[in-house]
Amino acid sequence: MKRIAVVDNEKLKDKQKKLHIQSLCPVNRGGVECITLEKDVLGIDEATCIGCGICVKAASDAIKIVNLPEILDKKPIHRYGENKFALYNLPTPIFDKVVGVLGVNGIGKSSAISVLGGLLKPNFGEVGKKTSYKEIIDFFKGTETQLFFEKVEKGDIKVSYKPQHVDLIPKAKKGKVKDLLKKVDEKGKLDEVAKELEISNILDNDIKKISGGELQRVAIAATVLKDANLYIFDEPTSYLDIKQRINVSKFIRSLLDGHTAVIVVEHDLIIFDYMSDMAHIMYGSEDVYGSVSGLKPVKNSINVYLGGYLKEENIRFRDKKVKFEARKSFSKKKGEELVSWNGLSKKLGKFLLETDTGSINNGEVIGVLGENGIGKTTFVRVLAGEIKKDKGKLNENIKVSYKPQYLESNDELVMVVLKDAISKYTNQIINPLNLKILFEKKLNELSGGELQKVAIAYCLGKDAELFLLDEPSAYLDVEQRLIVSKVIRDFAELQNKSALVVDHDLLFLDYLSDK
Repeated sequence: MKRIAVVDNEKLKDKQKKLHIQSLCPVNRGGVECITLEKDVLGIDEATCIGCGICVKAASDAIKIVNLPEILDKKPIHRYGENKFALYNLPTPIFDKVVGVLGVNGIGKSSAISVLGGLLKPNFGEVGKKTSYKEIIDFFKGTETQLFFEKVEKGDIKVSYKPQHVDLIPKAKKGKVKDLLKKVDEKGKLDEVAKELEISNILDNDIKKISGGELQRVAIAATVLKDANLYIFDEPTSYLDIKQRINVSKFIRSLLDGHTAVIVVEHDLIIFDYMSDMAHIMYGSEDVYGSVSGLKPVKNSINVYLGGYLKEENIRFRDKKVKFEARKSFSKKKGEELVSWNGLSKKLGKFLLETDTGSINNGEVIGVLGENGIGKTTFVRVLAGEIKKDKGKLNENIKVSYKPQYLESNDELVMVVLKDAISKYTNQIINPLNLKILFEKKLNELSGGELQKVAIAYCLGKDAELFLLDEPSAYLDVEQRLIVSKVIRDFAELQNKSALVVDHDLLFLDYLSDK
């Protein structure tokens, strides 16, 4: 059986520990070199490794050894280095169809579409190799992917790609939105596209001074203004409200004209179903390897993904099914009101927030749904005491813990940041969110999804009565969203705490909220 070994030497900086791990290997002790140590870099020879798991137990946060399914006993399409992540198979673009890609974080969705988009040249497992189009075409001989790369080589396919992390755009670009879009407008349709995506009113704004939802739509506009016939969108609905998500989905589907193909990576199942015609499921082991299933009708693919079993490939990629279970209602505690407000108002520049009368009871989880720009975050910040109200009544004699919409990172260690949650709620928060493996990482080394989970745990770990969480599902995949919703819901019930959760994912809010 073929197996793959991944070693993160950044987490193994102690040379004595590396030597100890090497000494434990039964293959090494038998006289065959399996675990090597060269220039302080620990490596594992996958050909001689017997998969005993001893080295994994000795350094579970740094070493992963996984047996590959029989169907993947072949060369990878790309490997990021010796004992690094490996990608097997690619999605298949189909003209006049939107093809969705569904899968958990950390298994190569962005890598796969980067290969299709020409941003990443595959090396077929030979690290450092520069691959020609002839080699790529030969590798995929007899498949739809062969035909795709033949067209790419001939110049018949031009790719336009919208990256996942639109929040990085202001760090790389300077100037007004309109000027930046003019530079990429190969179709002469800037005004038309801006109107469709409802960004006409921000064209004269500086790119550094627009919101996350506006940045997302600007990035989509920049992608479609390029004269291409394959458009790839990596998580196009992050930061968007429900109305904007539906509008963007319609807009992306409108790109289909018989000569255009679209590939979309998306975690919102409702939008994924609405947008896609066909879908691939990506499966694998997080940070170790990823592969792509065959194409399926979109509704079938969602059911298969939730079920965790690929019949055609005979692969079970999840131990148990993902179920959206009906839950009992929280017990209502009449008269136990925690916080109330009446006639609140807050003016920020030209924007004015005004509220009616409202309250939150002990043990209640309240979901907040609404369009961007109508004051959800402003309201939450007033409740949190981040900004002061201008008028109105607010019971402020309560302890509040607040997770903001935009997350800041620094060089603090995760275990230091989460000391409160670790000491009080290891079983309730730390273990379900699988945060132990991140303890020795710095915040600025985390992915978007990892940082989100740490921020949620940090918020819930505080000594408070009311927990305010602004868009906690951002950057999380489908499974992570389900787990986070259950953690918040169970925490509120078991600790008799109250929470107010702002989000745009309908399934997520419906699952965790009382009202």
